[in-house]
Amino acid sequence: MEFCEKSCKDFIAELSSKAPVPGGGGASALVGAVGTALGGMVGSLTVGKKKYADVEEEIRALMAKADSLMADMLRLIDRDAEAFEPLSRAYGMPKETEEQKAEKDRVMELCLKEACSVPMEIMEKCCEAIELQAGFASKGSSLAISDAGVGVAFCKAALQGASLNVFINTNSMKDRQYAEKLNARADELLKKYTALADEIYDGVCRRLKQ
Repeated sequence: MEFCEKSCKDFIAELSSKAPVPGGGGASALVGAVGTALGGMVGSLTVGKKKYADVEEEIRALMAKADSLMADMLRLIDRDAEAFEPLSRAYGMPKETEEQKAEKDRVMELCLKEACSVPMEIMEKCCEAIELQAGFASKGSSLAISDAGVGVAFCKAALQGASLNVFINTNSMKDRQYAEKLNARADELLKKYTALADEIYDGVCRRLKQ
């Protein structure tokens, strides 16, 4: 599918269409990649500056991790679409007979679990990105601190967006034990990392208003 290879204009046009993919999961992955890239920008504006020579090694390490996360998130744009398409087809399976109903339920459950796996991974990546933003915001160039703030706001939004794509799928699962396990994990990540993102964002705001 390679949605990540499309131009911004084409991606947005497809996102706003009635096509089932890309959707909220892919959009969340893209927003997470953009937020992570802004952290990388802070790093790029920091390395090589005498004022920040004592943290350059650490900043370069953060930048390397950010590059890896960006690549992962871009990959997940397409993975999310690939995982959702079988689910989209499963919704249209016939259910006129008991056998058909049983088969549809079986396929739906498999597809729902697969469809959940990608937004869960997007959430995990967003959490890693938020942790990186803490380093960029606290040790990066003060001239680019606003970009770290924007970056962490984007990563938080992507985290929350991906969580909704988990919840909409777990809501339809018949295996409630599995569904509640995923919900609990998503809630755990949301609680910890939205708080951390807010802390970083608020810290940037305080510094900009001094």
